[in-house]
Amino acid sequence: MALCTHPLIGHAFDGGCMNSASRKIGASPKDKMLRTGASSVIGAKDQEQVDAAAQLSPEERLRSETFPDYARGVLIEKESRRAQLRRRKSETRHRTSGQSVLGYLVREFTPNWFSVTMGTGALALALNQFPLALPAIHDLAGGLWLFDILVFAGFTTIYAGRWLFFSDEASLIFRHSVLSMFLGAIPMGLATIINGLVVFGGGKAAVTIAHGLWWLDVVMSIICGVLVPFLMFTLQDHSIEKMTAVWLLPIVAAEVAAVSGALLIPHLPHSEDFGVLILCYALWAFSVPLAMSMLVILLLRLVLHKLPDKDMAASGWLALGPIGTGALGLLLLGGAAPNVCTGAGLSGVGEFAFGLGIVGGTILWGYGAWWLLLAVLKTVRYLRDGMPFNLGCWGFTFPLGVYSLATLALAHATALSFFSVVGGILVCCLAAIWLLVSVLTIVSVCDGFLLVAGPTFDE
Repeated sequence: MALCTHPLIGHAFDGGCMNSASRKIGASPKDKMLRTGASSVIGAKDQEQVDAAAQLSPEERLRSETFPDYARGVLIEKESRRAQLRRRKSETRHRTSGQSVLGYLVREFTPNWFSVTMGTGALALALNQFPLALPAIHDLAGGLWLFDILVFAGFTTIYAGRWLFFSDEASLIFRHSVLSMFLGAIPMGLATIINGLVVFGGGKAAVTIAHGLWWLDVVMSIICGVLVPFLMFTLQDHSIEKMTAVWLLPIVAAEVAAVSGALLIPHLPHSEDFGVLILCYALWAFSVPLAMSMLVILLLRLVLHKLPDKDMAASGWLALGPIGTGALGLLLLGGAAPNVCTGAGLSGVGEFAFGLGIVGGTILWGYGAWWLLLAVLKTVRYLRDGMPFNLGCWGFTFPLGVYSLATLALAHATALSFFSVVGGILVCCLAAIWLLVSVLTIVSVCDGFLLVAGPTFDE
């Protein structure tokens, strides 16, 4: 089994590392009540038992009553996590003492940080589509998109530096069963910038740049969608019990590229628009059916093995990503198809695509509503038990962002106020979550919670 001791990688969805460098953002109030209610009437030995029980969540205490050894195991595990955190902070100070901070960051950087650009870009695009005409909201969205460009450029430079100067360590990601999934975050982060060039750029030069970057994004998405699953089949260690929605990340990149292409099509010359339209539908099919089949397996895993560890709480929202993106892709491609197909002498195909976009997008939207409500319930459960913060919490943002955009696209296509209201609420929730996660990320970086330990992948 792969063990991660990486400062920047272990905090996405890798249980071992995330446990050691996490901060609780919610906990049950019963923990303190148990201790204060019993400490005055029991002896020292019983007090130790109460103190131990106070460290357990209500569910853990219930299980410990049935299985006495369970409580002992949980306490040992929690103490081990504290010891690991202390050791990793010590190792970090030791490793950075002989090298510059920049060199250390380059050596330890991994692609799960690109989830920051995914969430930031999604929020910028969603704010730009907000159904109410609020003062300066479009300027705010454009400014956020510019900030997203700076973040993506910085992350790309750092990660390229890692491959240039520390290629042996960087190549180990291909064997890692969790971090390799985040290679798909790179083209998805780039896609938000491409979309912004079309939406905020406006000029011919911006469209030309976006078109060139889109082809790069398509190539990267296809490579991720094929290479990472192949590595899962050959080099990596996986099981149904350890499965999470992180498996979707390399697969979803292709349908995100399809959405970007759909935004580009109205700005392309007639000699190119039909070919891009067909390619976008192919990219959609390259991703969505496979993602839907993985969701079926994920549902079975949840039934048989229950919820993942609370350090991986945000992974429950990732299931919303391919559904929302799939719906958005059908709607945008369907909206662009009539004009393009008419120019190609296939007006009937364009009308069919337009209807398919509305019907298919609505069906996927309804399917996504189920996963959205389930994600909310799971998050409430995790918060009750004391959900820790880690870099993986950025997984709350992008899936909700694309689902919000799909909702607003349905509002535009159907002229139903219901979708406008729901879409506006979702965008407000997205903005609040993004702000909270951003603040916690900055705080955690400053105090070292996201910069703890260095990478080794031991099989």
